[in-house]
Amino acid sequence: MNGPLAGQVVVVTRPARQAARFLRLLEERGARTVAFPTIAVEPVPLAPDARRELEVGQLDWIVFTSANAVEHAPSSVPPGARIAAIGRATARAIEALGLRVDALPAAGADTEGLLALPAFADMTGRRVLIVKGVGGRDALRAGLAACGAQVVIAEVYRRVPAAPVAGAVEALRRACESGRAVIAVTSVEVLESLLELAPASRVPGLLDSRLVVPGERVASAALGKDWRGPIVVARSAEDEAMLAALAKGAPGELDCETA
Repeated sequence: MNGPLAGQVVVVTRPARQAARFLRLLEERGARTVAFPTIAVEPVPLAPDARRELEVGQLDWIVFTSANAVEHAPSSVPPGARIAAIGRATARAIEALGLRVDALPAAGADTEGLLALPAFADMTGRRVLIVKGVGGRDALRAGLAACGAQVVIAEVYRRVPAAPVAGAVEALRRACESGRAVIAVTSVEVLESLLELAPASRVPGLLDSRLVVPGERVASAALGKDWRGPIVVARSAEDEAMLAALAKGAPGELDCETA
């Protein structure tokens, strides 16, 4: 198959429900793909304070941190609340519900990009609900609070290790043995789960494969896990950013032996 990614075998480690669009875009560009989800997502009950904010609170902003947050959030949005999305995939999920996105980072998909928007420069007296998964970074809450916002957290889902489907580990091993494997990882948690599900005893060539990650934080984590193959750093975990990094190839790589 022809295309800018022809000859690459891209291993997609995202949760299965979030991987479909990325897999399609990869195949349209000529890549062979291996679906190897390393985490699964399950809902959690909404805490009473977060439910109260959604039902009767006078919210100024609701911030969704991921498409998973949108999927597992309560369906109702308080009147008058503006909506922010941490990235374009999250924005697409919000818009699919017929809701308008009022704030979106100009580039990338991270907390820093959202906090840099003029709308969040002065949040004095504003009430904000952050809809997110269990755990993760505290930078968004801390950043909004530092700008004067009153912040409530709504944790609506948790990530759990995925159980590989029949033949998945063998498909990953063959891809790594081919010498053409590129492992696409979108977070530190996904990376850690991958290494647990596919240890060196089962997939000897994994750590020698090329790795594409969204930012220096995940790249540093990979180096800390003794990743030996070249690492390509994408601008963000969004599909288009990961595709651009895959197409760019060697010029964006870090030398894992000397970095």
